[in-house]
Amino acid sequence: MEASTKSQVMLRAFSSRNFRLYYIGQAISLIGTSMTQVATSWLVYRLTDSAWLLGLVGFASQIPTLVLIPLGGIVADRTKRHRILLVAQILGMLQSFALTWLALNSTINVWQIALLGVLQGIINAFDIPTRQAFLPETVNKENLGNALAQPAVGIALYSSLVSVSVMLGPAIAGILIAAIGSGACFLIDTISYIAVIFALLAMRLAPKKAVISTRKPLEELRASFIYAFGFLPLRSVLIGSALVCCVWAFYLALGPIFARDVLDGSPNTFGFLMTASGMGTLAGGIYLSRHKSVLELGKVLAFGTALMGVSLIIFALSHILWLSLLSLFVAGFGFILQIISGRTILQLLVTDENRGQITGLYVMASTGAVPIGNLVAGGLGTSIGTTNTVILGASICIVGSLLFMQQISVFRDMVRLNLGVDRS
Repeated sequence: MEASTKSQVMLRAFSSRNFRLYYIGQAISLIGTSMTQVATSWLVYRLTDSAWLLGLVGFASQIPTLVLIPLGGIVADRTKRHRILLVAQILGMLQSFALTWLALNSTINVWQIALLGVLQGIINAFDIPTRQAFLPETVNKENLGNALAQPAVGIALYSSLVSVSVMLGPAIAGILIAAIGSGACFLIDTISYIAVIFALLAMRLAPKKAVISTRKPLEELRASFIYAFGFLPLRSVLIGSALVCCVWAFYLALGPIFARDVLDGSPNTFGFLMTASGMGTLAGGIYLSRHKSVLELGKVLAFGTALMGVSLIIFALSHILWLSLLSLFVAGFGFILQIISGRTILQLLVTDENRGQITGLYVMASTGAVPIGNLVAGGLGTSIGTTNTVILGASICIVGSLLFMQQISVFRDMVRLNLGVDRS
């Protein structure tokens, strides 16, 4: 009976036409995005044979997001989010088309990939916080109430969509790169944007006024920083997400090197590695969607961080494909436990008026940590080797999880206080 009730909660959001359109459009687009990520990494390494340039290109594509994401959050709160998403998707499609054109005409080089990556990073700085803040607007009020009653379920539902896309995209990309080339992946990504644009245009949204603020953007940003970092649960979420995403970027940036040089593989091997981690995140999302108490999510955050660290060490030391795949599956499981638990807590503790800003800070801490991880991975990979680089990052995760464990009781009490839950 309990399992049936949880399934009804998970699926009730699909009774909303807007949510169905949004979910399907995102599913198609995210597969294209994950294909482009794999194709870009493999293309850069094939062109340069350089761990440093591999990390540098990843840094260039993500650093605009890190710098501009707070501004993107403020814009998401002050402007119609539906309109922002439409503009972002159109610009993203044009950027992807340019990448496709250069790749299919065999005129592409590293500086062009980096420049187009910077442009996509700027677009993402406005798209990502708006997308996450817009999600509640696609669900009917009665369904939104249910989602807030079971917060982990709602977040896990969308995270599972991302996990499936990350699982399918790399597998398809590996096959296409080996058979045709990276340009085919870029072309599919360009076409996939049409699905999101069509979904956004087909939505029937109730009129909603943007929030009018008398404070200047910098004042709002400062207030958001003070609120987020002065509140222990949110501070733990931000620090934990930045930590795991930075270390996860080590694996993402150096993955082509492990696939080709450590495991003596091909583009298919790299695709399989990415798929294994995607399957782990999917399994973690399904597991956490059945988690009963938000008060225990502090434990989940710490456990996921430790699990990811231990698994990445095993991956770094492995020279056997099946062991590498298994370790990445477990690492993906731990990674998504930390991410979903953190995002669930954040959604519980913010209001709609500052959701875009706080979401922007969260994305800055998580997604924005990726360029730093890429740059560090490229530098360390060149100097101390790819294996030692991943082991170092994974060890930091394990130490971080021990620090989070010491804060669990305080974390639980403050979440209980903010939610008005009785200690009994």
